Amino acid sequence: MKIAALFLSIFILNFANPFSLAQADEGMWTLNDFPTQIVKDKYGFTASEAWLKHVMLSSARLAGGCSGSFVSENGLIMTNHHCAHSCIEQLSKSGKDFVASGFYAKKSEDEVRCPEIEINRLEKITDVTDRVKDATKGLDGHAFHDAQQAVMSGIEKECSAGVDSTRCDVVTLYHGGKYQLYQYHRFQDVRLVFAPEFSMAFFGGDPDNFSFPRYDLDISLLRVYDQGKPLKNDEYFRWSKTPAKEGDLTFTAGNPGNTSRLLTVSELEFLRDTQLIRAITQSSELRGLLTEFANRGAEQKRISEAKLFSIENRLKAMKGKLSALQDKSFFAAKVSAENAFRKKVISNKKWKKAYGDSWTEIASAEDQLRTIYLPMIFLENNGGFQSKLLNIARTLVRAGDELPKPNGKRFREFSESKLPTLKQDLFSDAPIYDEFEIAMLTFSLTKMREALTADSPVVKKIFGKRSPAEIAKSIVEGSKLKDVGYRKQLFDGGKTAI
Repeated sequence: MKIAALFLSIFILNFANPFSLAQADEGMWTLNDFPTQIVKDKYGFTASEAWLKHVMLSSARLAGGCSGSFVSENGLIMTNHHCAHSCIEQLSKSGKDFVASGFYAKKSEDEVRCPEIEINRLEKITDVTDRVKDATKGLDGHAFHDAQQAVMSGIEKECSAGVDSTRCDVVTLYHGGKYQLYQYHRFQDVRLVFAPEFSMAFFGGDPDNFSFPRYDLDISLLRVYDQGKPLKNDEYFRWSKTPAKEGDLTFTAGNPGNTSRLLTVSELEFLRDTQLIRAITQSSELRGLLTEFANRGAEQKRISEAKLFSIENRLKAMKGKLSALQDKSFFAAKVSAENAFRKKVISNKKWKKAYGDSWTEIASAEDQLRTIYLPMIFLENNGGFQSKLLNIARTLVRAGDELPKPNGKRFREFSESKLPTLKQDLFSDAPIYDEFEIAMLTFSLTKMREALTADSPVVKKIFGKRSPAEIAKSIVEGSKLKDVGYRKQLFDGGKTAI
């Protein structure tokens, strides 16, 4: 089940043993499909429509993939330190490292705008399943994809109506079982208010990360501004006047969230045998590179710390997944559950006709994925081009190709409703550091050549007779794309200017 949507989870606090986990109810629920009666029967709590609406409007999404909460009537957002880490690092400079020393705005005029953070507040959910399924009925392959992309982009364009402050996303739930339109208010003037020193926010370092209990100050405070002033906001989470106590019913709101519980056995096998193995290997090597880069000096440590933190986070999560999938008893349980489900489907004539071949078709798709996986991750997914400058370049080139097309025929990230976010990232004045760019690009080009081999036509085209280090140095030092004005000139000039 993939949920790129606001969700709620339920926990019962347990303080009897500080080393025991809170008891969690099974599952996550979208706010427009919350099991109100079940929760009332089990816990005696009524999640009214007004309460659910309050939770929705008080929750915040950082467009890069983090959750936050509105916690004041004047737009204050509380989130994790790592969710604002990129902003803290981008606002720092040599001799003024807010990551190391922390940041605190004593007065409102001391609050500093984050170059790339966008806050989304979900305001409305509309089911559009029938419209998407009607547009794709009877289609498969490329025809299905094109029709789905066109109808989703069309729905989003209608919803946003050309208003930059309105963000609309058609969210795919349950692998296409449902499609829902999420309408957000988009805030792009987001300012840093407070962040503790990194040593406090990440106390215990990577060994303690994802461990319980954890003793640190993993927090940052941002403020949303609307038309140049702090947001006047009636819906926010109030601070409790009493501390939480054992047995309290607790709800956790987050956005986005996802689970892997609906993956088939063939999908889990690909994840276990191919995807995770490669990702863990390369991330481990990258961690070594970043550690070496940070050891070059204080400035190098400052500009690479956020990336190292992200890689260590990712590694721990991936290793946990791999460990579970390599557990023979766990995997056998997944196989048994799938076989039982398939037997149930096949025993019903209607279900057998509609769904009986689904597992075979998915397994066939996984086999095809194996044949294109390496080129996909290194070329299309930028695994071979880990460079901010190259990402900017590709966005500009694709914008020149995509923007002249009708909205429904563009790549999704270039659709009308997505352009404000794309432009914010593209025209960000966040600093770009040549030494770090060269190191990252040299590493990723080296890994791409290893994976695709030197005999690959695309590798020959990219490298010619040059080494990864030579290419990286030439590209980074010779690029004009550090100039935001030049990026705008190319973007506005379209394909001709490119």
